[in-house]
Amino acid sequence: MTSNVLMPKATAVWLIENTSLAFKQIADFCGLHPLEVQGIANEDVAKGIRGVDPIAGGFLSREEIAKGEADETYVLKPLEQKRIDLPQTKKRGARYTPIARRQDRPDAIAWFIKNHPEVPDAKVVKLIGTTKATIEQVRNRTHWNSSQIKPVDPVTIGLCSQIELDAVVAESAAAKARADARAAKAEAKTLKAAQETVPAEIYEQGEEN
Repeated sequence: MTSNVLMPKATAVWLIENTSLAFKQIADFCGLHPLEVQGIANEDVAKGIRGVDPIAGGFLSREEIAKGEADETYVLKPLEQKRIDLPQTKKRGARYTPIARRQDRPDAIAWFIKNHPEVPDAKVVKLIGTTKATIEQVRNRTHWNSSQIKPVDPVTIGLCSQIELDAVVAESAAAKARADARAAKAEAKTLKAAQETVPAEIYEQGEEN
């Protein structure tokens, strides 16, 4: 049975990863709370859920997304007022890594940490078939073999293909750029609000003197 809770979150995952819409816009469209959407963006919520494309599903148009990206107060309008209860996609199982290659995964993790820190741990897990615990151990140098771990391209040691690696790196870079844009927009808004309140405060101080 399709979960009515899972699919809106899966749609939110896709919108976070592929658009620069504000959290509130995504929350309103998916029927979620803005803090829940923020949790999804921070990977605190909906871990392991693959994004579902609402455009491909006929629930949202690219034009609507463009309008929303241009104006964060714009409320997205779903196509034909359809619900977001999309068919559940079949999840891929964990990537199988030959036993002979498993000892090389810490080296690949070190390579990601050094060269592409923008790639989320969840994507590294899926790409090379490791675990978040192992990634943390390599990152914090608490892995049992830390002294022997050295950064090695995962393609070189056969843990993934070059096409798969390029896709993950490109997607992660785009997601980081969108996140940075959101942060810059929020910072600019805060700065503007602060600048607008300063003259009034100075005026009040002058009146007191």
